[in-house]
Amino acid sequence: MLTNNQPIVNQESYVRMMKSAGSLSKLFSESESPFLVSRNVENAFCEAFGANNLGRDDCSADASLNGIGVGIKTFLHGNGKTLQKIAEFNKDSDLYRNKSPKELIRIVAELRNARIDFTKRTYQIHEMIYHCVTRKEGKILVYESPMDSVDIPAITNIKISNNGNTITFEDGLNEYSFNVTKSTLYKRFITNGNDPILEIDVEILANPYLELAKLFDFELPAIQAPAVVADPRENLEYVILPLFSDRGNQRHVPEKSGLNQWNAGGRKRNPNEVYIPIPKWIHNVLPNFFPDRDESFDLRLPDQEIMSAKVCQQDSKALMSNPNKALGEWLLRQVMDLEEGDLLTYEQLEVLGIDSVIVFKHSENHYSIDFREMGSYDQFVLEHTQNA
Repeated sequence: MLTNNQPIVNQESYVRMMKSAGSLSKLFSESESPFLVSRNVENAFCEAFGANNLGRDDCSADASLNGIGVGIKTFLHGNGKTLQKIAEFNKDSDLYRNKSPKELIRIVAELRNARIDFTKRTYQIHEMIYHCVTRKEGKILVYESPMDSVDIPAITNIKISNNGNTITFEDGLNEYSFNVTKSTLYKRFITNGNDPILEIDVEILANPYLELAKLFDFELPAIQAPAVVADPRENLEYVILPLFSDRGNQRHVPEKSGLNQWNAGGRKRNPNEVYIPIPKWIHNVLPNFFPDRDESFDLRLPDQEIMSAKVCQQDSKALMSNPNKALGEWLLRQVMDLEEGDLLTYEQLEVLGIDSVIVFKHSENHYSIDFREMGSYDQFVLEHTQNA
């Protein structure tokens, strides 16, 4: 491992840099997981070990040290097998546009390999690695792994999402995901089951501004500031639920179910009667996330209002409110600004840039909900169904 082979004094300096930067997390976040800016981690790595900083160069490495190229990744530890962005190909999209999935992946893999080879030749690098700095409550963990070229002849298990926006594949060494719309390649980083090369305990300062005031010799005004209520949602279990359906091989909001349940036949319905679908696979993968069917719980909305909610219908496939109309009054009228009788469409979701909601579990009877950008549900599916 590159980091472990550096002088102890340099390793200790790096640990102190990470610990001190993490201690200032409340300048930026209320999470109990240390907050680190990726650029700061790159700079700290180069400063501590005397590496060449390539972070602003157009290449596949963020640093080079002793003939080794280093891609520095900073992300939440999560479930220990998260997909992280490793390359973007916006300028090259003409090369693979309208190609078959197999041909597209071959072209993207060739582009990725060419960039790695270019970096090696340009900076006289003989090996490439990832230096992964992950964060979880009270800790910073450091892992290292090879930065492999894609083994193109070994590519297999190519799968396409229902809307054609995401293509996943493997090469025997790694799992990859390519987002066609964003022209972005992701790789799954496996940290579960691996011992970190560094494990850094971080004490997050309750008020970092007080420490800055001491350092720079200024006084904070003697005022009674409102209490900041921590919302460490990054550390909470969560699910992402789609506001759409992929049935019929076309992504859409169904006209007579889900968010348009009010339009279903069979009986007279309240114009605000809706539900958010809960895909069956979520119950299979996370069976204890939601309470039992028809058991009420508190659901905090983004505006901090509390709604009574429950999971309903056969197979607990629906997230609903109690009374049922409350969810539609909030989602269709307040958020989507629709008149009664107007159908919600997928095109309207695209205009708003959202396609899903995230539900956090704070305790057995307390949950919260918020919206997520386009593609979030697809990413959630990949995180939880690939090699689960």
